[in-house]
Amino acid sequence: MWIIYSLLTAFFLATSDALTKRALSSRNVYFVAWARLVFALPLLILLLLFIDIPSLDRTFWIAVVCALPLEIAAMILYTKALKVSPLSVTVPFLALTPLFLILMSNIILGEKVSLNGAIGIILMASGGYTLNIHAAKKDIAGPIKAVFREKGSLMMIAVAFIYSITSSLGKMAIEHSSPIFFGSFYFIIMAVVFTPIALRKNNGSISMTKKDVAPLAATGFTYSLMIVFHMLALSLTQVAYMISVKRTSLLFSLLYGYFLFKEGKITEKAVGSAIMLAGFVLIVLTR
Repeated sequence: MWIIYSLLTAFFLATSDALTKRALSSRNVYFVAWARLVFALPLLILLLLFIDIPSLDRTFWIAVVCALPLEIAAMILYTKALKVSPLSVTVPFLALTPLFLILMSNIILGEKVSLNGAIGIILMASGGYTLNIHAAKKDIAGPIKAVFREKGSLMMIAVAFIYSITSSLGKMAIEHSSPIFFGSFYFIIMAVVFTPIALRKNNGSISMTKKDVAPLAATGFTYSLMIVFHMLALSLTQVAYMISVKRTSLLFSLLYGYFLFKEGKITEKAVGSAIMLAGFVLIVLTR
């Protein structure tokens, strides 16, 4: 079930990203990041009404307090990356998160991956390099240089590292509560904390037209589904494996980038995706 939940997480994340990028074409980055959270709240609040509230210990609160500021920083960088660079160039670098998790999940949770699992994770991360392989025509180091020329890619690499920490802290919080409770509670609190930041970046007021409601509601709803399936999958397996499978969202993102935003070089970028997919298969076989 963790594989199914992780793939559903990937699909809804890619869908929310595509909807977010479309919404960003005419709105402030902070507004859209805030709106994505706010429109995710109805489903999350509804879920809280139908589950048992677990007893919460000190470890749960430590995990939440440590993860929250990192999550907000990552969300801002993530949204900026979607705005400044092509979807198919930025999102694939989230595949680096599982690579960072080999170390971070061991430090924070004491989790270890198998040799085959580690190879699968490394394959997924190396696919990010291949996404810019067209830049190697003139220079073997071209792909690396292309990464550093693309601001959105750099931002997403930073996001990938932050997520390796917050994913581990999230797993810790889940172990001391429950998947649905933590997912709902955590993102409700994040929306409350992020609102003053969004207000400040929008000159003290946030307004939207009737025209904004439908696309932002779709963005928020798909994001809330991503949260639910993410937490369920995370509770069933090791963090590095779950996040690796979640990063198959890049396959959906490449398709969205090509068909919705007319982003080019799809064939070359698909090579990198194929390498990541091979890593995914190895991880699944390992588990």
